[in-house]
Amino acid sequence: MKQPIFLRPVFQERIWGGTKLRDLYGYDIPSEQTGECWAISAHPNGQSVVRSGKFEGMTLGQLWDEHRELFGHYDSDRFPLLTKILDANDDLSVQVHPDDEYARTYENGELGKTECWYVIDCEEGAEIILGHNARTKEELVEMIEKGQWDKLLRRVKVKPGDFFYVPSGTIHALCSGLLILETQQSSDTTYRVYDYDRRDKNGNLRELHLDKAIDVTTVPHVQTQVEPTVVKTAGATITTFVESEYFTVYKWDVHEHLELEQDKPFMLVSVIDGEGTIITEEGEWKIRKGDHLILPYQLGTFQVKGTAQMIVSHP
Repeated sequence: MKQPIFLRPVFQERIWGGTKLRDLYGYDIPSEQTGECWAISAHPNGQSVVRSGKFEGMTLGQLWDEHRELFGHYDSDRFPLLTKILDANDDLSVQVHPDDEYARTYENGELGKTECWYVIDCEEGAEIILGHNARTKEELVEMIEKGQWDKLLRRVKVKPGDFFYVPSGTIHALCSGLLILETQQSSDTTYRVYDYDRRDKNGNLRELHLDKAIDVTTVPHVQTQVEPTVVKTAGATITTFVESEYFTVYKWDVHEHLELEQDKPFMLVSVIDGEGTIITEEGEWKIRKGDHLILPYQLGTFQVKGTAQMIVSHP
């Protein structure tokens, strides 16, 4: 099949969510506290649905199970990646994710969760929490028990266009005023470390998962350096942010024309700004800000024409 597969996202309400997904992307969100757009997802907790074409109405999970040829017969028992856009209208909980082995053992065979963030937009002075200052597990436990959050947590100022790689075992949080595109393993396992003593809609303190969080946190913190590489052509710029064992992530900044060969098992594409046209030997397809699509196996040579920014990934 030599044409893109467009997907309809799923939205998740969150205590920290807002309305940016509607205001900036025109999505039909469920409420004024919509925190997450699961843009390309085959996870059971929220599956994207094929928007049009031959497979219209199928979930991505169905497509993966029944038409593995579209994904180069990629060797995995599940679709391996999940693309989200997050609207952090308020601070997210301070959290940590397990690796594959721990999640497989303690979370019913779930994948671990290594993720990365591209900052689409943010308020002046916005920041993230990334890492901690404990030197030993004992010190980590002591600082958590004493509520020494300012001493424990590392904060980083951010700006639009920044990129962060967040391996499993990293204590982290998005803070208020951020709009992020997240590429991650297909997992929904999160261990909350601290949640600012917030209460849910029923007045209950939100659950923490301290024992598991302490188990999986990398101590001392290991800072992962991101060193993007940039390739410029006459009509586009391709930035490679990260090449890891779980995913490779790029930004395609097309200001006129881009021609590439789709030589991966499959590629996930999220249009974060602008509009244009994807051209293959089978036809032309309009793309615009807020579209999410998969370029399937053996798509062949394709072109993107227009002015558009895309975050692209593959396993």
